[in-house]
Amino acid sequence: MTKPYSDDLRKRVVTAMQTGASCRSVAARFGVAPSSVVKWTQRATRTGSVRPAQMGGYRRPLLEPHRAWLLDQVQACPHITLVMLQEMLAQRGIAVSHDTDWRFLRSCGFSFKKRQWSPTSVNAPM
Repeated sequence: MTKPYSDDLRKRVVTAMQTGASCRSVAARFGVAPSSVVKWTQRATRTGSVRPAQMGGYRRPLLEPHRAWLLDQVQACPHITLVMLQEMLAQRGIAVSHDTDWRFLRSCGFSFKKRQWSPTSVNAPM
């Protein structure tokens, strides 16, 4: 992930904009995009600071409190689908996406299997 520009550069750009220069001339002078100049000036006007917003961060696991119940459901019905799990969670008042279900199961050690192995049919064309 890229790092944001320094606060010092941002302050110099905003100060140059406040002197009345055009955003394109300021952008060319400091070697940044005109859109960055506009956004930094708007942020300084709106919040009084040019500091960038937080990037990234920790996402708390939504399904971790329900881990035991979910694993019980998967053990009771090994052929359960993600959509079925999603519906069962919705009945309990937990609205999550298909992807959230999958990421939780993958973190528990489950993997994607299309189907179990079976011998080819005698009637199958070759």
